Amino acid sequence: MTSTSLRLRLTMIILLPLLAIGAIVGAWQVIDARTKAADLFDRGLLSAALAIAADIAGGNGDAISIETTDLISDTSGEPVYYHVYAPDGIYVLGYATPPVPRETRQGLTEEITFYDGRYHSRDVRVLRYRSVTTIDGITGPFTYTIWQDVTVRNAFVRDLVRRTFTVITVLIGSVALVVWFGISIGLRPLLDLEDAISRRSFDDLRPIRRPVPPETRGLVTRLNRLFGQVERAMEAQTTLISNAAHQLRNPIAGVLAMAEALQSAPTDAAARERADVLLSAARRASDLANKLLTLERVRAAPQDTFGTPVDMGALIKEVVDAFQPTARAHGVTVSADLGHGPAIVVADKVMVGEAITNLVDNALQHGGPGLRQARVLLERHDGAAIITVEDDGAGLDPADVQTALARFGQASPGEGSGLGLSIAEAVAERHGGTLILDTARRGLAVSLRLPLTG
Repeated sequence: MTSTSLRLRLTMIILLPLLAIGAIVGAWQVIDARTKAADLFDRGLLSAALAIAADIAGGNGDAISIETTDLISDTSGEPVYYHVYAPDGIYVLGYATPPVPRETRQGLTEEITFYDGRYHSRDVRVLRYRSVTTIDGITGPFTYTIWQDVTVRNAFVRDLVRRTFTVITVLIGSVALVVWFGISIGLRPLLDLEDAISRRSFDDLRPIRRPVPPETRGLVTRLNRLFGQVERAMEAQTTLISNAAHQLRNPIAGVLAMAEALQSAPTDAAARERADVLLSAARRASDLANKLLTLERVRAAPQDTFGTPVDMGALIKEVVDAFQPTARAHGVTVSADLGHGPAIVVADKVMVGEAITNLVDNALQHGGPGLRQARVLLERHDGAAIITVEDDGAGLDPADVQTALARFGQASPGEGSGLGLSIAEAVAERHGGTLILDTARRGLAVSLRLPLTG
């Protein structure tokens, strides 16, 4: 049914129950028509029998009246036949031989008995009526047998059923047309919405402002929200490309300049010195490019992909151990305080490790000449694991917090890429957490808050 039009599906949903109800009503009408026809024709036979009995009693069995003759000649559109015999079985009036029941039946001695029989190879409905009457001095139960061909009754039933089904068919057909055109009119707002969506392109993500029914407002709201997200994502991509091109221009230019200078070095010593500078410039460019890729990978990753339990204590220890050679070279002590007990977070281990690495690297890069130590603390509070990187360096002015969190933003000149805090903040957001900068102290403390499992 996925390829069926909405109009046809709605029409079928409405009409199929109506067809089922129509079939049930039709079947009930057939049964009711047969019951009513049987009752109606049986009453006609009884009326004819009573009229014949009255005429015979009043005329001593000689004949029946003209009125009764008219009655039995055209009862319900078909003649009625009759036979009368006296208590001693002597024929009195009517047709010579009455029909007999199809099967042996009980109750034929009752005053009024209806049964189905055969008369001259035809199916008939029969009434046998017994009445105590005195005719020509003979008193006793006279028997009146009245019968009629069942074809007229069957024709009556067929006509009644035909009319019923004609009415049901006309009604359902009319409902089908009304429903079809009603749904077509009702779907016009959706068709207008489809037209509005089809007019959108990658460079036209304006919200849809067309009036829509209440049932589709949620859909339009979600579409507009999606358009806004796509537009913001495209703007972010454009900004990233622009910033990346700007930030990579200088390192790449430096690499090219040093490569050219290396070619023209007058001595081997000069060549080695320029090669060292070239290597340093290439590393900075590589680090910047890698961090750009990391940032975009974090922002593009859907949240439901983070399903691996990560021990934050073990991860922090790995990061701190990896920084020991660099920290010693800068005369800085980097340590970890893991608290008590495990802190398990459902996360992407590589991303969270990259975030912690960038926070420690940010402390080393921007701590200033007075930096002596950096600590990584792990705490558990209110269902969250809080990883805090604190240092005793130069710190950060509160007015520079937004600059430090921006892409390529640096509150003070340094060799960093300006992406460390941006990456950490993006990792926190993708894991349902937050990144908090505490500047009201000596140095700087940056806390990464992630929800614990269970």
